[in-house]
Amino acid sequence: MTYKTILVTENNGVKTIMLNRPARRNAMTPEMQDELIEAIKKAATDSCRVVLLTGAGEAFCAGLDLVHLQAIADKSQSDHVADAERVARLFRTLYELPKPTIAVVQGAAIAGGTGLATICDFTLASPGVKFGFTEVKIGFVPALVSAFLTLQIGEKRARDLLLSGRLFSSEEAEQMGLVNEVVHPEELADRANALAERLKANSPQSMAATKRLLAMQNQAWLDAAIAHALTANAEARAMRDFHEGVTAFLEKRRPVWGK
Repeated sequence: MTYKTILVTENNGVKTIMLNRPARRNAMTPEMQDELIEAIKKAATDSCRVVLLTGAGEAFCAGLDLVHLQAIADKSQSDHVADAERVARLFRTLYELPKPTIAVVQGAAIAGGTGLATICDFTLASPGVKFGFTEVKIGFVPALVSAFLTLQIGEKRARDLLLSGRLFSSEEAEQMGLVNEVVHPEELADRANALAERLKANSPQSMAATKRLLAMQNQAWLDAAIAHALTANAEARAMRDFHEGVTAFLEKRRPVWGK
């Protein structure tokens, strides 16, 4: 099918899904989220053996498009819930894809972009690339990413990243276990291809069974965590601080928080 916000190609059993909004630093919109879900679901049933996720241009993904978020004031509670459920469906679909996934992170991956990059089975990133769960800086709640992050690095480190909203480098992400390998930019594509070839040499049924087993081991935790996250995400969209944070960001000024 034809996509408007992503590019999907396949070569020798490797499917590449590229976020393709470079002028907006590949910031996600509902349309992009739906297209990513569709492309990932299709990869689960077609002939590809490995899925690469990357971004066009200088950034991997800047998270949710704040221009889209600015319009939430006119949305109903059911719309807020639907938006949150779409993000949860995207992350869960990527996490549970039965084929191995490799994120190739050539540029910044922020907020939901960090989630996309690190939920993949393997994350390769260029030196100095910036990651960060920056939601608290605009008065939002990093609800859905928190479930996966806590599983990956533990609660103490998750609290550091989620409450501070600080940016951290690919090197620090590697130390925490969020990035598998830091690779020089000129070698990133070759390293990703070499990893894909190594994975293709393995039994596809074995890898699918292994991924299914790991997902099942974490299923109860994720079910509960995502249920709480959906509520928190929808409620955060109605907070005064969120409206102020998005407005301040778009107006390029410091936010004035409530008490």
